[in-house]
Amino acid sequence: MLYPLSYEGWASIRAGLDDAPTLAANRYAWRLIAAIWEGLVIQETLRAALADAGVAEGLDVPAEIGLERPANPDHGDWSSNLAMVCSKQVDGPPRDLAARLVERLGAASIGHVRGVEIAGPGFINFRLDDGWLHDVLVSVHEAGVDGYGRSAVGAGRSINVEYVSANPTGPLHAGHGRGAIYGDAVASLLEATGWDVTRETYINDRGTQMQTYADSLTARAAGEEPPEGGYMGQYIADWAAEMPADADALEWGYARALQDQREVLDALGITFDVWFSERSLVGDGAIEDALERLRAREMVYEADGAVWLRSTEFGDDKDRVLVRSNGEFTYLTPDIAYHAQKFSRSDELINVWGADHHGYIARMKAAMAALGQNPDALDVRVTQMVKLMRDGEEVKLSKRTGDIVELRDVVDEVGADATRFTYLLQSVDSQQTFDLAHAASKQMDNPVFGTQYAHARLRRIADVRAAEVGVTRGPIEDADLSLLTQARELEILRVLFDGPGMVELAAAERAPHRLVQWVRDLASAVNSWYQDDECRVISEGNSAALTQARLQLVEAARIGLAAGLGILGVGAPESMWMDEAE
Repeated sequence: MLYPLSYEGWASIRAGLDDAPTLAANRYAWRLIAAIWEGLVIQETLRAALADAGVAEGLDVPAEIGLERPANPDHGDWSSNLAMVCSKQVDGPPRDLAARLVERLGAASIGHVRGVEIAGPGFINFRLDDGWLHDVLVSVHEAGVDGYGRSAVGAGRSINVEYVSANPTGPLHAGHGRGAIYGDAVASLLEATGWDVTRETYINDRGTQMQTYADSLTARAAGEEPPEGGYMGQYIADWAAEMPADADALEWGYARALQDQREVLDALGITFDVWFSERSLVGDGAIEDALERLRAREMVYEADGAVWLRSTEFGDDKDRVLVRSNGEFTYLTPDIAYHAQKFSRSDELINVWGADHHGYIARMKAAMAALGQNPDALDVRVTQMVKLMRDGEEVKLSKRTGDIVELRDVVDEVGADATRFTYLLQSVDSQQTFDLAHAASKQMDNPVFGTQYAHARLRRIADVRAAEVGVTRGPIEDADLSLLTQARELEILRVLFDGPGMVELAAAERAPHRLVQWVRDLASAVNSWYQDDECRVISEGNSAALTQARLQLVEAARIGLAAGLGILGVGAPESMWMDEAE
């Protein structure tokens, strides 16, 4: 992985290798360590050089010097805005200050730097030699699919991710799908960055909706219409026909709905560590315990025969009723008990809720603060609505459910991979249009197909084309990676360099769409490279050494795609249909 070792760790490893009998025996180990270390060293070396140049110019240099990869590779490998940040300290425009800094940087000896330039209003752009990118390739190989992009930044911390949490009264609909896949991807990102993750779903198996559901099944089983306000979908009639005559409609229907939900979630590769029943909160006294904790902290009071939470003390717009005057709990009360229970098991919580729950966030955070929990340790993510389309027309409602589009129908039509990838294409805080026909198409403009196709292309080159000419990829330590000089080869390595950082960013921001975009960028780089005749892996004009170097590149790109797709829960096919010869 391209992440920093501690200086102590670096010294320890280096000492161990210095004690080795021969340097040759550790040639590859040294190369690997250099590759791992290179990502940190490059950035810190550039920052140190910028700081030295700034101090020499009499600047008060900020503790954190901005350094980014330019969006356009033509602008160099790294770019800093130091001159613009510090321009108010000197006379003249930022570009003039940048010119003086560039002159000092050009006179310095900076490892891997082959040029320093001014761009735009005062950006300082660095151009590096290709060696650092070749070290990237080595580190990707060593990490492999199971290690690339993974880190330990969350080690020692536990987090509970709760998602789906649907009523067990019918099938999951397409809106559930967005939250389910988003929550699952966030959990995987956190696991990839070292967190101890619990995947959990909350079963809303108390309340009037359960009895209404049971009454609807009973009515359909008797050949009657469901009661007013009952469940009207065809699935009620279908399930009622399955229900044994002597079955308890509530318990049987409860199990049948969970079975249906589990089936579609299993098809999407979504499993939970905990299926938490709301009923259990009543059975084990958790609700009363939570109320006692609030009373002990003087966070509740009685008025008008009801028990109220002092939620306005923690930012809510009004105090909330916890126990009605008739002695019944409100919807909020078991939720408080449930969240208290989750906090007893995990350091932090993430809830994935639907758009209709946005107003519920403030009161839940207030309740956690009233219990003495850190409200910031509860992170609530709200998913916006999804509009399903097919060839430009809005999808009609499901015949089975009557008023929703079933998630099962989406998966059956486009497949699990396309369903997951498409739902993750954009941030969940924006509304989404999901075109089923486009998601199912086998065309390069379909994001999931184009991405998976890139992986299949790499597999075909390594497994089929190389075998056809009797070539086998040798050990990477024997490859002359300096032969990888083509622009599109180096672009693949630049994208691979960004991968581990993107996984960390996506995890920290709870934003799997960022990793989706990175995977698409890598696939795009691979597909462009594949079309470039100057980059042919198997060619009569290639030397054996060049072919070996390019086979190493193929494997590194494949690792990157497979690792990124794997974290997202999307498959990396070994082969796909193709119109052109590989």
